[in-house]
Amino acid sequence: MSAPVAHYSKWYRAGDLVFVSGQIGLAAGALVEGVEAQAQAVVANLEAALAEAGGTLRDVVKCLVFMTDIGNFSLVNAIYAEAFGEHRPARSAVAVAALPLGAEVEIEAIAYLPS
Repeated sequence: MSAPVAHYSKWYRAGDLVFVSGQIGLAAGALVEGVEAQAQAVVANLEAALAEAGGTLRDVVKCLVFMTDIGNFSLVNAIYAEAFGEHRPARSAVAVAALPLGAEVEIEAIAYLPS
């Protein structure tokens, strides 16, 4: 997983909740090309941040998905659904004007990890 691109933590624990900062499609320190590859890298980075915090995607209770083109919703949703499987946390998906480093998709998450 790549280091944050600004002044924030990859994840932050508050009691039994872990807040994972928005992950973009970085791999080996560079943004991967194409929305499909970015969405896959986003999920991998989200999984890595959760693992570092002691959790997995199955611990996620809420996600927020940002896309620069809502027309990519079906593609991003398919990658998201494959990653989460039968686990279906609450989720919002919104279109935004821009994301860091020119990313096309970003996902942040909240996980429940009881002590």
